[in-house]
Amino acid sequence: MAAELSQTFNERVHVALADGVADVRLARPDKLNALDAGMFDALVAAGEALTRQPGLRAVVLSGEGKGFCAGLDMSLFQSMASGGGVLGDLKARSHGPANHAQHAVLVWRSLPVPVIAAVHGVALGGGLQIALGADLRYVAPDARLSVLEVKWGLVPDMAGMALMRQLARADVVRELTLTGRIFSGTEALALGFATAVHDDPHAAALATAREIAGRSPDAVRAAKRLLNLSDDAGLAAVLQAESDEQSALIGSANQIEAVLAGVAKRPADFRDPPV
Repeated sequence: MAAELSQTFNERVHVALADGVADVRLARPDKLNALDAGMFDALVAAGEALTRQPGLRAVVLSGEGKGFCAGLDMSLFQSMASGGGVLGDLKARSHGPANHAQHAVLVWRSLPVPVIAAVHGVALGGGLQIALGADLRYVAPDARLSVLEVKWGLVPDMAGMALMRQLARADVVRELTLTGRIFSGTEALALGFATAVHDDPHAAALATAREIAGRSPDAVRAAKRLLNLSDDAGLAAVLQAESDEQSALIGSANQIEAVLAGVAKRPADFRDPPV
């Protein structure tokens, strides 16, 4: 476990490795670590680099500044509203069963070692889905979380549909997805989205990561492989359905209205869908 590393990916994600534990931080604090194209690329690059990193035993994934991740960058919503492209062809599979944005989440689940997300401040929309990609989630009691996509006329499409169903009852997932309501870290624990609540989730995550790093790496990796295998039934179909629905929603009249109303902080005037 002597390997050490300090590397920044695309000025968006910083990785510091010491004693077998990688401290991975989303490093765009001035934007609450919002997800732009560069952040997606950095998350994928950092995760793939760690997959090849010798001496890796565990990973802690957190956000710098006041929050974990506020979700999609506002510039991407504005691009949707103007009819512009956002993140390429969502239907195309670029990483096995996943597209690029889904891989930014699933790369953490596919790492050979455990990943612990330390969530403080906010984890909204895509930010929550990034946290869902971790094996464990330590959350501050006053953190604000949301399956927020419906506010913008969208659906969770970064593997959220596949991952949420592993954590919470089906009706809970439906209620959160259909309302987009914000819930606390304390409620996240009760619902199943948080593994534990800690006043300092980053410190707690590092402590657990260091504990895991002290276990047999062969056993830990074997355990993760087995746990992943039990989780993945039907994954490809769910991921494809996410992308199909999202592709149909982006740039549609009601999705554009959701963005415009959200930006203007006014009630939205949606059209009824055809019967």
